[in-house]
Amino acid sequence: MTAPILILTEVALGPAERTAVSELVEGTDAPLEVLVPSGRKRRLVVDFLDHLSMLEFGKAFEEITSKTDPMTERAVAETALNGSLAALEGLGAGTTGTLVEGDPVAALADRASASGATQAVVVTLPHAVEDTFHTDWANQAQRKLGIPVLHLYAGTGFIGDS
Repeated sequence: MTAPILILTEVALGPAERTAVSELVEGTDAPLEVLVPSGRKRRLVVDFLDHLSMLEFGKAFEEITSKTDPMTERAVAETALNGSLAALEGLGAGTTGTLVEGDPVAALADRASASGATQAVVVTLPHAVEDTFHTDWANQAQRKLGIPVLHLYAGTGFIGDS
């Protein structure tokens, strides 16, 4: 059996991501494994600056004033996982998924080591601060994993720089 392709995503995957992943698994029997973080630690200043850089002024101030509820965060993560599994249905040798706690890149690295994965895909929304300073998940994963990491911006089909 072929090594799995790991997919770390912060949002539900859609048609653009399905297209990119289908090109990765074309001609192989690689299984797909989706990892979705639940209960991530908020970084208020970075999130605030990300929204400002995208000219999302309302979201920027909403981010600072909102309170996080662990149950709501888990429900959002479960929705993203279920949506992602549905979007990837029928690709590769099957698709599985799990919610991960704590550091998402560390969870990806642990799973890559345990499964023998030779490729990873990181799907994120644009994060201007992290992308600019190469501290985004894809860049962290590239440094930590030592395997090819494809960075996709959710819903765009645009491949990021990692």
